[in-house]
Amino acid sequence: MAYTFDKLPLETLIGPVARATEVLVRLDERVARSPLRDGFVERQHFADAASALWLEGELVHLEDLVLHDAHMDIRTPTHELTRAHAVLRTRRRIFAQKPDWALSRDGFLALTGRGGAMPAAAGQKSWDGEGAGTASVEADDRADAEADLLAEEFAEIDAVLARSSRILNGANVLAKAARPDDRPEPQNGLIYDLDWNEEERLAEWHAVLAETRGQPVVLRAAVLLEAWSDIEVLQHAAWLGPLLVAGLLRQEGLAANHLACLHLGAKNIPRERRRARNRSDRLLACLDGIHDAALAGLKEHDRLVLAKSQMERRLKQRRASSKLPDLVELVLSRPLVSTGIIQERLKVTKQGALNLIGELGLREMTGRGRFRAWGVI
Repeated sequence: MAYTFDKLPLETLIGPVARATEVLVRLDERVARSPLRDGFVERQHFADAASALWLEGELVHLEDLVLHDAHMDIRTPTHELTRAHAVLRTRRRIFAQKPDWALSRDGFLALTGRGGAMPAAAGQKSWDGEGAGTASVEADDRADAEADLLAEEFAEIDAVLARSSRILNGANVLAKAARPDDRPEPQNGLIYDLDWNEEERLAEWHAVLAETRGQPVVLRAAVLLEAWSDIEVLQHAAWLGPLLVAGLLRQEGLAANHLACLHLGAKNIPRERRRARNRSDRLLACLDGIHDAALAGLKEHDRLVLAKSQMERRLKQRRASSKLPDLVELVLSRPLVSTGIIQERLKVTKQGALNLIGELGLREMTGRGRFRAWGVI
């Protein structure tokens, strides 16, 4: 049955819509004028990626995600860590593009893994009402595609090595299945539900996107979030919906200078509210999640500003060749840093990295004797 929303309880929703809109716009204005904009945005990417997996019941440590992103894993990456990194890369990809890219026809097809030609009917408009012109392929898209292919090849090599080890140890190993070109064939019911028509569900969600045009942006975002969860559009990428909605908020100018962390906001909402039987309660939960995401962003930005002012006091009377200013910028752009990351970025020795950490007074975040990481207080 098609998703319907013709009887929204506006008298109940208008207050939370105004409240969330106010905080979201205030955060965006603060980020637009902030010297910490790039570092703040990057930190938000990491926090939202970890929260996306938390909402699915998986715990991904922020330190592991940072090290995995820097190709400095201290252990074999888990499946959950790989998925969190996929969320991280998708957020970066959306933010690196034009504000209207995520919900454009080409962007939507690329993000949902349906690249290639999908011809539109004569006179049909694009995914958000604009003409469906052919968009040029950005250099960042090519780089992301090459990185994905490289990661896939490395994953296949790891699988071959693991299979060979099991064979050498005398274990019974099933015959290797043929590798598909894109995703598992529809008949593979172990991975994809045979009755799960993603194309139809995507079209249904897109219909909600088109029909909500003209509503207040935050209310529209809440409706789209609730619709994505209610329709259950994608089987293995439920985290993509909030990223698309964040792209909508950026496109409409409410979050033009950052990508809203809707997973991080939803993390603060009890599951009973997010999964309530009444749709009005679910919409209120979505609005509260948008509000909490913006409020958490304001608190994080103010914390970073205070931390920067404290660390800059240690830069007085330093030599012009000192690496401390570079370390300040690095620390503010990551949730945490390790000696390996500092060595690679600042081109110093391990002992030099430890000396810089001591001079800057960073806080040790892991509580371990080995593979330690540091961050701002």
